[in-house]
Amino acid sequence: MQLTRGQRLRLTDLIGPDLRFQIGLDARVGGTTPDFACFGLDGAGKLADERYMTFFNQPTSPCGGVSLLPGSEAVFAFDLQRLPASLERLVITATVDAPVTLGQLSSGSLRVLDGPLETGRFDLQASDYAAERALMLLELYRKDGQWRVAITGQGFNGGLAALVEHFGGEVAAPAAAPQQSAARINLEKRLEKEAPHLISLVKKAAVSLEKKGMTAHRAKVCLCLDISASMSQLYDSGQVQAFAERVLALGCQFDDDGEIDVFLFGKDVHQPEPMGLGNNRDYVQQISQRHKLEFDTRYGAAMQAIRRFYFPDSAGGARTTPHKAQVPVYVMFITDGTTSDQAVTQQQLRWSSNEPIFWQFMGIGRGRKGGFFGGSASTGSASDFPFLEKLDDLEGRLVDNADFFSVSSPGEHPDEALYDLLMNEYPGWVQLARQNGLLG
Repeated sequence: MQLTRGQRLRLTDLIGPDLRFQIGLDARVGGTTPDFACFGLDGAGKLADERYMTFFNQPTSPCGGVSLLPGSEAVFAFDLQRLPASLERLVITATVDAPVTLGQLSSGSLRVLDGPLETGRFDLQASDYAAERALMLLELYRKDGQWRVAITGQGFNGGLAALVEHFGGEVAAPAAAPQQSAARINLEKRLEKEAPHLISLVKKAAVSLEKKGMTAHRAKVCLCLDISASMSQLYDSGQVQAFAERVLALGCQFDDDGEIDVFLFGKDVHQPEPMGLGNNRDYVQQISQRHKLEFDTRYGAAMQAIRRFYFPDSAGGARTTPHKAQVPVYVMFITDGTTSDQAVTQQQLRWSSNEPIFWQFMGIGRGRKGGFFGGSASTGSASDFPFLEKLDDLEGRLVDNADFFSVSSPGEHPDEALYDLLMNEYPGWVQLARQNGLLG
C-alpha cells in the first residue's frame, strides 16, 4: 500500500493481529544519513520515561517492545503487546546536523514490514521541506482500544530543540536535546554529585559543539597519553591531569556513560581503566604510579592498540575497504616528541581512514601549526613535530581522518578556545565519514 502524508488508518490494515512488525527507514540528506529515533509518549504527549527513547545509543526499550536493529538501513522492530499501558503514542523521527537541512533531501522512504512482506510505504519528497532539520515521520497511537497509524511527515525549522518542545516543552538548555535519554539525565545527576568541578567544563564544551551544529552528535572519546621520560615535568606539575579533565568533560558531551577510554604509550602500550566521574580527581597520579615513564615513543603501536580495541575484527591490521559503525571514535592523542615507528604510524593512519575513527594530535612544544592565538607556532624556526605536520596531510587515505596543532603547554589555551580548537576539523570529518559509508 502506498501511504500518503496526513493519512490515518488502523494498524491492523497493514499488519497481523499479533502487533509484531518492523519499520524500515532509508534516507539521504545533503550526502548524509539522518539519525533516526522512536519516542514513547504518554497521554499528554510527553516522553513517558527517558528509557523509552530508542535510538543508536539506547537501542532497546526496557520492556523490549521497541528495538533498533543493527544494519545499513535503520529498522525498528515492534512488539506492541509488550508496551506498558502508560505509553499512548510512539513517534518515529529523523534529524540532521546543521548546516544540512531537509531541503537537501535526495531520497527517503519509510516501509512497514509484516514479516518479509512490505505492506506499506511512504516516500519523502524534498519539495515538502526547506530549512527544517528535524522531521516527525510516523505516529502509532492508541484509540478506542486499537492501535492506529498516522503518516505525518512534519518538519521543524528549529531542529532538535523544536522537536523536544513538541514532545513536552522541556528544553531548558542546549544539553536537553531529543537524545536526552535516561542515561544522559542520570549523567547530569552524577556530575552534580560526583564531579561538580567538571560542570563548568562540560558547559563550555557544549557551547563549542553548538557552534558547530554538533549538540546531538554522539561519539566515544579516547585519550592517548605519551608516557615517554621527557613528559616527566608535565605529569609531576599536574598539567596532564588538568588536560585529561578537559577531555573527560568533552566525553560527557559526546557520550552519556561518564567516562573516557585511556591508552598510554612509550616503548610499550598500556590500557588502564577508563577515566570517569568517580575516579577523575587523582586519575593521572594513580596511573603514573602503576605505569612508569619509558624511554621511547611509538605512535604507531598506540594507534594499532586503539584500533584493535574499538574494531577487533581488524586486529589493528590492514583495512582497505570502508567499515561502518553507528558511533564514531574521537581520539585525543598527546605527545611531546617524535616517534620511532614512523612507517608503522603512516600505515596505521591510512588503514584507519577506512574506519569511523578520528585522530586529533596535539604536540607539546614548538610547531608551525599552533592554536587560535598563535600559540607555540613558530615562524622561521625549527619545529619539534615535522613528522606530525606531514602526517596531517598524508596521502593515500579514504578520507582526511586526522588534525594536528601544537601548544607550548597543555594549559596554553582557555577552555573555550581549546574546545573550539578540538572541533576544528572533526565536524567536517563526520560529514565525509557519512558520505563514504563509515557512519550509519
